[in-house]
Amino acid sequence: MMRKMNKYRAYVVFCCFIMILWCGKAVAADYIVIQSTTSTRNSGLLEAILPQFTQETGVQARVVSVGTGQALRNAQNGDGDVLLVHAKDAEKEFVAQGWGVARFDVMYNDFIIAGPPSDPARISGGRDAVAAFLKIAQSKSLFVSRGDDSGTHRAELRLWHATDVDLRSASGLWYRETGSGMGATLNMATSIGAYVMTDRATWLSFANRGNLEVLIEGDARLFNQYAVIAVNPARHPRVNAAGAKAFVNWITGPQGQAAIGGYNLDGKALFFPNAKR
Repeated sequence: MMRKMNKYRAYVVFCCFIMILWCGKAVAADYIVIQSTTSTRNSGLLEAILPQFTQETGVQARVVSVGTGQALRNAQNGDGDVLLVHAKDAEKEFVAQGWGVARFDVMYNDFIIAGPPSDPARISGGRDAVAAFLKIAQSKSLFVSRGDDSGTHRAELRLWHATDVDLRSASGLWYRETGSGMGATLNMATSIGAYVMTDRATWLSFANRGNLEVLIEGDARLFNQYAVIAVNPARHPRVNAAGAKAFVNWITGPQGQAAIGGYNLDGKALFFPNAKR
């Protein structure tokens, strides 16, 4: 009798252990890790829209906020389920190499070039970003770059490349690199009265602008597209593929697009939804 009781207890303990493991997996599957740019988080967008995603899908979202280059590397290493980034060429390569399932446009805004009101390079009022960069270089006016392989940094380098300016020889002199996010870079530009390129969402939501002013805007080359990519579960089996798919479908669908379009700061839209499915 005692032997049967012991076997029964052992069976109950075993079943409880299996249930605990199963429940743990079930709970783990109820959240996704989003590798996202700093601008989507610092602007307040994700804080505003992710609760809506969770309410409609039941999936929690945890955000890792880094530059686009780092976000892509993190996802390639399996540290994330889905990406929300803004460097189109790198995104396409990520998918082409099999790290991502597919890339979808989500929303856009633009970059602006800000600088001190004294405007030593005399760029104010122009709409040609490349010409503005060339004037900054020719006048050796201070310019602060993120220098962190983010989407903003990559967009900035494309403009510099069009000027044929040798940034290596200028580095540390009039061209300063922070190796940090947009907030730290804007802080440095403010403190030393330098020119800086930033996405408009971060600019509008950034409190410490000092006396910096928007000097260049409206150039088509300053267009800033964001995209969403689910990490490929064939490369990383531990990826929450179902949760990532739910996020992709939601943020590119009517509810997510409406949430993005409805987010503003002091009546100004920071992002404009443009998903096409």
